[in-house]
Amino acid sequence: MVLEAIRYNDGKLSIIDQLQLPFLERFIEIQTSEAGWQAIKKMQVRGAPAIAIVAALSLASELQSLLTQGKLPGRAEEVGVFIIEKLNYLVSSRPTAVNLSDAARKLEAIVSDRSKYTESTAQDVANAFIKAAEAMLAKDIEDNMAIGENGARWICTKALPAGRSKAIVLTHCNTGSLATSGYGTALGVIRSLMLNGSLRHAYCTETRPYNQGSRLTAFELLHDKIPASLITDSMVAALLSRPADRVDAIVVGADRVAANGDTANKIGTYGLAVLARHHGVKFLVAAPLTTIDLATQSGDEIIIEERPSSEVTRIKGLQEDDVTGDAKLGTVRIAAEGIDVWNPAFDITPFALIDGIITENGVAEKDEDGRFHLEELFD
Repeated sequence: MVLEAIRYNDGKLSIIDQLQLPFLERFIEIQTSEAGWQAIKKMQVRGAPAIAIVAALSLASELQSLLTQGKLPGRAEEVGVFIIEKLNYLVSSRPTAVNLSDAARKLEAIVSDRSKYTESTAQDVANAFIKAAEAMLAKDIEDNMAIGENGARWICTKALPAGRSKAIVLTHCNTGSLATSGYGTALGVIRSLMLNGSLRHAYCTETRPYNQGSRLTAFELLHDKIPASLITDSMVAALLSRPADRVDAIVVGADRVAANGDTANKIGTYGLAVLARHHGVKFLVAAPLTTIDLATQSGDEIIIEERPSSEVTRIKGLQEDDVTGDAKLGTVRIAAEGIDVWNPAFDITPFALIDGIITENGVAEKDEDGRFHLEELFD
């Protein structure tokens, strides 16, 4: 059974606290948009699709509570303004991932449209938002499964050498159930390969400096009993150079894909793409259509979020008492005190290094001139 990281029922939202994984599986309640903003900013929830879903459902939960308590503003227009202000606030939590702003834009359009009806009540507007947010949760899971199937099929037909029926795949960061509503994007491709008997082995990078690979992806791979190995980020070149265990494809997720195919993803992705090209390994991006931003022409226009220096200079782990044997979560410093730190959360992989972009509507490939035509995926 695929790991469940987002729970929502009857207006009640809870998420697994990813800051505690893989040591503790603890769910926290998110009852307001403010709590949703904090969870996203602190990275208690992360992954572009999951951020968008949690933001929308946190506001849906807040609206449900206001409805129950009879505390909604009295007029439909006032509720519309209230919701739009909250959506703008939620979008400010993390700037790079486009899924959040895309979800907010779609929800704002629904609310604005419902608010204009002369017969609409405040409750009608709130309910329209809640229904739309809940639909996003269901659609994300459906899209992820389609991405997984499309990616697995592409790898089996276009990445495996003659005589091989099972793939060795490497992935970076976390793109599974913890980063989405369920199943995952890049990790969903690995899951689909596993389900149809076409996976030989998976590798996941630790993904420094925040260790989403060693903490989260490794946790999901173990949970699903997928044959896998963890490697440090700096071991990828050595792994790709081994002919006996040749990696067939590198599959990563995305936080934003520009119109030309340039992709913003977790820091270290660009380096993987360069290594893949040098070693003749297929490099694939797996992302739902909500991650493709046709309004952004290239990666040059994407804002790269910078994170606190403490993510580089400190690391969280499980500490064991030498005397009692008791274990507790703790954070230790691993860098020289006072050293300056540059900590971009993402980098940009140029489209020229990407072999295919896997979506729920199929796998986009470049034309004979080496260009993607991502707009065709939306037809």
